[in-house]
Amino acid sequence: MRLMAFDYGTKRIGIAVSDSLQIIATSLTTIHPNDLWDFLKEYLSKEEVETFVVGKPLQLDGSASQSAPHVLGFVRKLKKVYPHIPVAEIDERFTSKIASQTIAQSGMNKSKKQNKEMVDRISATLILQTYMESKAF
Repeated sequence: MRLMAFDYGTKRIGIAVSDSLQIIATSLTTIHPNDLWDFLKEYLSKEEVETFVVGKPLQLDGSASQSAPHVLGFVRKLKKVYPHIPVAEIDERFTSKIASQTIAQSGMNKSKKQNKEMVDRISATLILQTYMESKAF
């Protein structure tokens, strides 16, 4: 069964999934929050997901960030709509910065919109990778 991670934002949600052996995290897509529930219904009709992993937005000092209430609402709805799939939350403090640096170092020349979508997808992948590494020990 796969793991699925979300980098939740009010404009875009980056989504990543693991392989069925839960070894490799892969960027899946970036989607508008309004389209997420239809996307999940379709995806889960074809693939089994063992756990949802959600990036928990924190300030550098560990306190909740401004986007934390939105993420909390998203987590609540995930648990309500899919009560049989556990939700894990992972500190996402540096994922967007690391994702942006990764894109810059790759030399990719994308439009700003494509770049933001890529940052969200890579952030979701980093969130998932962090979760998988924490489970390995």
